[in-house]
Amino acid sequence: MTGILEKYQSRLKRYVTALRHEKPDCIPIRPFVAEFTAKYCGFTCQEVTHDYRLAFDAVCECAKDFDWDAVVPNMVYVWTGLAHSLGLRYYAIPGIHLTPDTGFQYREPSEENAYMKEDEYDALIADPTMFLYEKWLPRVSEEVTEPGKPARVRTYISLVKTAMAMYDYFYSFGPQIERLKNECGTVSAIAGIFKAPLDILADKLRGYIGLTMDLMIQPEKVLKACEVLMPHLYHVARTTADPSKILPIGFWMHRGCTPFVTQDQFYSHYWPTLKPIVEELWKDGHQVLFYAEGNWDEHLESFAELPEKSIVFHIDRSNPEKVKKVLGDKFCISGGLPNTLLAVGTPKEVRDYCRKLIKLLGKDGGYIMDASAIIQNDAKIENVKAMTEVTREYGDYGTPCWTGVDELLAGINLTMMGKEEVESPTWLSGNTHAGVCIPWEVKRTEIPEIKGDEYIVERIWNMVEAHGYNFIWQILLSF
Repeated sequence: MTGILEKYQSRLKRYVTALRHEKPDCIPIRPFVAEFTAKYCGFTCQEVTHDYRLAFDAVCECAKDFDWDAVVPNMVYVWTGLAHSLGLRYYAIPGIHLTPDTGFQYREPSEENAYMKEDEYDALIADPTMFLYEKWLPRVSEEVTEPGKPARVRTYISLVKTAMAMYDYFYSFGPQIERLKNECGTVSAIAGIFKAPLDILADKLRGYIGLTMDLMIQPEKVLKACEVLMPHLYHVARTTADPSKILPIGFWMHRGCTPFVTQDQFYSHYWPTLKPIVEELWKDGHQVLFYAEGNWDEHLESFAELPEKSIVFHIDRSNPEKVKKVLGDKFCISGGLPNTLLAVGTPKEVRDYCRKLIKLLGKDGGYIMDASAIIQNDAKIENVKAMTEVTREYGDYGTPCWTGVDELLAGINLTMMGKEEVESPTWLSGNTHAGVCIPWEVKRTEIPEIKGDEYIVERIWNMVEAHGYNFIWQILLSF
């Protein structure tokens, strides 16, 4: 056990040092392995997506067998057992809608069947949480009845069992993280979840086609909706983040880049409602992992405006040379190894490409080896082994040069040292009701008299109310 914990501490220091754009003893390896773990362990995609306990087992088996520094406790994050219990219409589930060896798929709604209609921006803006419950949830769920229609017992059953299943799932991550640490000596790679306001509109509300039309026809409404979503997305990110502020928050970037939106729309809608949230998270010491799916070359200069070390930029289809030139002096970089190479290439081709990445991105530290995108079951096992072996062979720096990792692991917030406290920004300090569904001031009007300590009643109301809030926003962001 002692040897495993020593290995864990060594890997944790290596990983955190690279995250903070410093030079560790060697380049950390942090593959975002999803259905690949099923392939390696002899499971089907159906088994690891429908039974998260098997997914946990597969991650641990891979962590033991491969020399990896950090992994996600379960990169097959969307638990289809939960998605099925709520009857989510936007997922195709392995073993039900798909063959058992096909990973779960997102089903884009047609424009006419979008989960939010073009004339419903005012309702979303007025109260996003209530809109999600009253309008959005009955449309995305086969089990939930729309308000005004006859209630069904199945609706109540579905909501209760799905809420309990969600907490069962989320609370199981703590023991899984400890298992990775104590059995495998492997670090948990990220904590928390975050998405950009415009991506939420495109992914789960208006759909991509509907949003592109809205950006042309009613851009003011789209911008206002993004602004209203900001405090809620910040709240979810902050409350799900690593309390020790060591691990980065996972930020999944989807449709905010060209050609999905124009450069003008990026500047007018995407960036001004994203940048302030990232800055506010960093002000509190939380780093954000920009998992930049697609090609973000046109927007790298904007990301360079962010505070030094505040983000980690993950390369998918962006040009590694340009990323290094524009962002390499300020931020840690990860990824860049094409998934197509892992799927159809040879071990030699993988080794050669990894050496190029190490030479370009890892010369002075601040680089983490990973594939360009999440590794699924099309990747060859021998190619993933080649990625690991060549990184260990050519990614050795010798003696690490950064001593700040010890302070960081000891709980000292290096980002705030020597800085004065500043007031919360206007987008966050307004009456946003982030964290509750029914605010206490509304509930208080329904109670004729409180004969005891009102503060106690309010505090417990808000604490329990948060469960209803977390449920709907996690369905929106995570499932």
